[in-house]
Amino acid sequence: MNDRRSVPLSALQHFAFCPRQCALIHNEQSWEENWLTTQGQLLHHRVDTAEPETRNGIRYERSISVSSERLGIFGKLDLIEINMSSGKYKPVEYKRGKAKIDNWDRIQLCAQALCLEEMLSISITEGAIWYWQTRQRETVSISSELRHETTNVIERVSILLHDSTIPKAKYTTKCKACSLYSLCNPKLSNRDTSANYFISLFSGDFQD
Repeated sequence: MNDRRSVPLSALQHFAFCPRQCALIHNEQSWEENWLTTQGQLLHHRVDTAEPETRNGIRYERSISVSSERLGIFGKLDLIEINMSSGKYKPVEYKRGKAKIDNWDRIQLCAQALCLEEMLSISITEGAIWYWQTRQRETVSISSELRHETTNVIERVSILLHDSTIPKAKYTTKCKACSLYSLCNPKLSNRDTSANYFISLFSGDFQD
């Protein structure tokens, strides 16, 4: 992937949620603030500005820059927990909402673990995601299945960013929770027949 753009860790979660959202944010630099994004920013500001500390044998390091040259990814970790007795590292991701059935958030967390493994020559078996809405922490196993899914998403995002393509809109129920809903307009995009109109003009099939 050396001839492709490096992939931000956040793009992996965006792509897993919706490839079109990922392309709009990272290829078109489109963004729109709403109450959901504002809550997320406030949460991460609190996490990022907290000081490192050690409690009960656990060292807490916040806002850590990481990368993987092999995979072509980079970004920041919200929190790393280091067990001072065992030396084990655990990445912790903070999210605004609640735990999901799909692996959108877990893929981003796994990519963080892959970066740490490459940078520190260690093995990471689990991470965690803390959800602000429910005030619950989900322990995530960095399994071989999750690793495979994550590297597959990394490859697909790398191609998407390299080709600068914008996938076609497809409306689903999760569109309601997307901060780019008004910019994407998935319902209108699905009914857009302008391309067929212009094709008909030059094919002789157009009827006035």
